[in-house]
Amino acid sequence: MSRVTARRRTLRISPTGVVRRPDTLVVEEPLEIRTGGQSLAVTMRTPGADIDLVHGFLFSEGLIERADDIAVARYCAGTDENGQNTYNLLDVQLRQPVPVTPRNFLTNSACGLCGKTALDEVRTRLPFPIPEDGLAVKTSVLTALPDELRSRQTVFDATGGLHAAGLFTADGTALAVREDVGRHNAVDKVIGWALRENRVPAHDLVLMVSGRASFELVQKAAMAGIPVLGAVSAPSSLAVDLAEDAGLTLIGFLRGDSMNVYTGTHRILDIHSPSHPV
Repeated sequence: MSRVTARRRTLRISPTGVVRRPDTLVVEEPLEIRTGGQSLAVTMRTPGADIDLVHGFLFSEGLIERADDIAVARYCAGTDENGQNTYNLLDVQLRQPVPVTPRNFLTNSACGLCGKTALDEVRTRLPFPIPEDGLAVKTSVLTALPDELRSRQTVFDATGGLHAAGLFTADGTALAVREDVGRHNAVDKVIGWALRENRVPAHDLVLMVSGRASFELVQKAAMAGIPVLGAVSAPSSLAVDLAEDAGLTLIGFLRGDSMNVYTGTHRILDIHSPSHPV
């Protein structure tokens, strides 16, 4: 299996001088996903938890609904210059083949879709409507999540160059944490874990991410029925619109003892307590 870190030489410049030394970097490699031998997509990811990644990716794209929809997921032949398997090509056999065409799944802020078009497209694909009631979380639990997530970022400790996503219970217990060079891959990995553990729809879980909350991350959370998404950084305007539309609680700037709750404030248990006057 490919390593998740690699060493590269660097020139370190600081007030104390200049020195050449090796630096530890996160590995970024392509993973080609095939269905029935046909190429579907290539994503740049950090090796590790690839099976979870593929499950989460196919689920988020609406190609599977449950883990049992995948009969087999296996690495195919693919070698480097030394003849070693790169483990960068994974073929999935679906129990009920669906017509797919090779697609470019690279998405960015300039995807060409207007806000309404994007919201309408996601709305028609959500398999698990998020219930209005059910999960409720204390602010003290939410403010502890960034540190809980960070404490489990083992590769970040060595490289400083990874995103993380984690699934937590309402009392802050970590169930699954995954790291990846791509924030969307990290979310796919934890959703894939939940799918394989029969935890989807994840109506009782909180998703915490280490970076910002983009439209794509809110989409993935909504697809899995996750009612609360917390992010260390800011959401985008379209992410807030989608969270509102899907009935999802979206929290940004979750740092220290403060946060911004953009949607779904009813799931924050003590928001009207004396210590949190509104």
